Amino acid sequence: MASTSYLLQGPRVAVRRLGRQDYAEIAALAKDSAEIHRRWLGAQEHTPEGFERRLQRFEHPSHEGFVICLHSTGEIVGGVNINNIVRGALQSGTLGYAAYASTAGRGYMTEGLGLVVRLAFDQLELHRLEANIQPDNTSSLNLVERLGFRREGFSTAYQFINGEWRDHERWAITADIAPG
Repeated sequence: MASTSYLLQGPRVAVRRLGRQDYAEIAALAKDSAEIHRRWLGAQEHTPEGFERRLQRFEHPSHEGFVICLHSTGEIVGGVNINNIVRGALQSGTLGYAAYASTAGRGYMTEGLGLVVRLAFDQLELHRLEANIQPDNTSSLNLVERLGFRREGFSTAYQFINGEWRDHERWAITADIAPG
């Protein structure tokens, strides 16, 4: 079981920072989930070198990386990044997240992402979080809506995935409207 130095805990899951000790587990989860991730995330690099580059990104103040773990086993059930953190007058960041095939559909991401949102507003002192989601990704759209995010708009050709520019819906939540 990986480190249990949790930042926040809910009834079934807890959130901690992503660490080097997570490589093998995340690589196996990503391999088993490649089919569900490919459409939304594109081809992903799951090598030790790629994982190290990912960890290095989280050493900068503009990026934070977390894993969502089950209390009962410490098993990783999801991952959440807060990217492009801007301080000063904006105090905002952009969410990226992934569930894994073996545990999808059980509410773990709702609970875990809710914890990360709370962490972002309370501990990281952000004011706003944004999630950009492809319009056909109904699971992800439903997830952010359950957590109180509001649809703000539509971004044409927002992100290059699988060889083409993909449209995204833009959803956001601010500290003053987030559930307590």
